[in-house]
Amino acid sequence: MSGAPAALQERVTELEIKASYTEDLLEQLNMTIYRQQQQIDLLVNEVRELRRQVPEGGPGGPRNLRDELPPHY
Repeated sequence: MSGAPAALQERVTELEIKASYTEDLLEQLNMTIYRQQQQIDLLVNEVRELRRQVPEGGPGGPRNLRDELPPHY
């Protein structure tokens, strides 16, 4: 059973390598989520600002056809 400690050490080393890769991947994913949240926040603010600029009812709101008649009628 002299090979058992060497095999065990090899398994531990492989697990340490996998854990290291997992930590790196987790950090990358966290940064991706952070950047995406920043973009979402920015877009939400832009939409909020655009809604503030559009008059109530918006351009697609109900219209009175009399307002659209040319001036000579």
